[in-house]
Amino acid sequence: MNATAPRIEDYALIGDTHTAALIGRDGSIDWLCLPRFDAPACFAKLLGTAENGRWLIAPAGEVRAVRRRYRAGTLVLETDFETPAGVARLVDFMPCPSTSDSVELVRLVCGVSGAVPMRMSLALRFDYGRIIPWVRSRGYGLHAVAGPDAVSIETPVAMRGEDFTTVAHFTVLEGQEIPFVMKWRPSHKPETASRDAGSLLRQTEDYWRAWSSRCAYDGEWREAVLRSVITLKALTYHPTGGIVAAPTASLPECLGGPRNWDYRFCWIRDATLTLLAMLSCGYTEEARAWREWLLRAAAGKPSELQIMYGLAGERRLEEYELPWLSGFAGSKPVRIGNAAHAQFQLDVYGELMDALQVARKNKIEPDSEAWRVQEQLLDFLEGAWDKPDEGIWEIRGPRRHFTHSKVMAWVGLDRSIAAVDTYGFKGPVERWRDLRRRIHADVCRHGFDADKNSFVQYYGAKEVDAALLMLPLVGFLPVSDPRMRGTVEAIQRELVVDGLVMRYATHTGVDGLPPGEGAFLACTFWLVDNLTLMGREDEARPIFERLLSLRNDVGLLAEEYDPRARRQLGNFPQAFSHIALINSAQNLVLAKGPAKERLQHAAVS
Repeated sequence: MNATAPRIEDYALIGDTHTAALIGRDGSIDWLCLPRFDAPACFAKLLGTAENGRWLIAPAGEVRAVRRRYRAGTLVLETDFETPAGVARLVDFMPCPSTSDSVELVRLVCGVSGAVPMRMSLALRFDYGRIIPWVRSRGYGLHAVAGPDAVSIETPVAMRGEDFTTVAHFTVLEGQEIPFVMKWRPSHKPETASRDAGSLLRQTEDYWRAWSSRCAYDGEWREAVLRSVITLKALTYHPTGGIVAAPTASLPECLGGPRNWDYRFCWIRDATLTLLAMLSCGYTEEARAWREWLLRAAAGKPSELQIMYGLAGERRLEEYELPWLSGFAGSKPVRIGNAAHAQFQLDVYGELMDALQVARKNKIEPDSEAWRVQEQLLDFLEGAWDKPDEGIWEIRGPRRHFTHSKVMAWVGLDRSIAAVDTYGFKGPVERWRDLRRRIHADVCRHGFDADKNSFVQYYGAKEVDAALLMLPLVGFLPVSDPRMRGTVEAIQRELVVDGLVMRYATHTGVDGLPPGEGAFLACTFWLVDNLTLMGREDEARPIFERLLSLRNDVGLLAEEYDPRARRQLGNFPQAFSHIALINSAQNLVLAKGPAKERLQHAAVS
């Protein structure tokens, strides 16, 4: 990797709530998926080299400075290039509202001052960089086709072919606006009429500003919270309400290593925290759509509940590798699909039932069908809670009795008991109470190490796990309990690096992978939440402010951060990081933030 290679934080997100693209500081679009996040990409440079697809629009000569920002309340990106000849502005967006059967991406080159020579280079590559399309000139620009995919580029700029790439050189004058409009469609469908780029821009700005104006949060750090809310909306698949963990695949958690996963799927584990983030910001409609997606995905035989699904609830997410891609910063293998979908992860049962209880409390759960689904899941949980699993971190080593997993089984029973007590649902509640008590005792007996005065990662382990920070947040023990205070202290002592929390000690080999990864940002937000509940805001606030400082220049966070190399790691932008940011900000500011709100859904405190 050379000194000029991009970093993950060099990218910004644009999207239309059907698909998304990543745009670099240098004016390149290096990653664009088709209408579903699990469909092959048009551009895949982010996972390799320029030969794997790229669309660059940038000044042709020296660039003295680059400044970029989102237009207020929108997902419209502006990048200003300052050059010796003047300033050119690149405006990138995907028109909203959109549909599932086409993609539009608009790039406007605007002259701010002077006369700036510009260049354009387009390398369309389908199927993750493997397929070069057949390109033909058209009166409006160019048309490209490869099997099921067709792409057109509409622009007044003259373009020419050069070594399987389309290039152009032009000059933008002060006050001038030059459009480039890319449209994708299934190749068997006819081309659609072009739309005015300026009108699309106004329409898209109106869409995003109308949506973001509904954000109910008006406290400290509002700008950071609002940008995170907009990012979550961009990661939502509008037709189904599903929210992807990230729009990318195989961005490394350790540069040059094998921890490269596909995150373009919906995790049930994110359910409760997602609902709390949306509801606390006033987005009831989006919360309802997410709840309904959860119910559809979870329907079926309880033993076959998956930990993740496709955007429409698809179950077949088989993992395979792309050997022709070199990987970001040489990180191999490049993986598409995610084998963890077939793992047994006990905690998702508790997460789902917790989410359904949150929905009921907020009056977005009018359907008795949800209770029937929950009863079936409980029947399975009663017989499965004492089985080993792969755990919250989707361990690719042997199954173990992970402490966090057992706690979330307890949560599933606890929230179901609360549903009976509060809403009058029918069920064998006394049997559930007895099992809840037995699970609690089992965790306290086998998951707690008296010598360390701390809960541990799994039964019999000596190591801690950042997932243990969830115990007081779900109501398993009060944060004032000496065992929880000891656990927080152990995590701070053993897992904190430069003020940030690692998930667990990877050098132990527990996950079956080579050691090494960045600090997990969501876990650090959980530490903020614990300290806040303890009344230690003077410690929590600096950590939260530090986390905010790790966002890139347009307010986005990946999954992890390397405190030594000082760079973001993992898939980007990461929904879970932004969900945690929203919740922690409100926990610090509000008398009854999401952490305290979550405890109100429990049957016990």
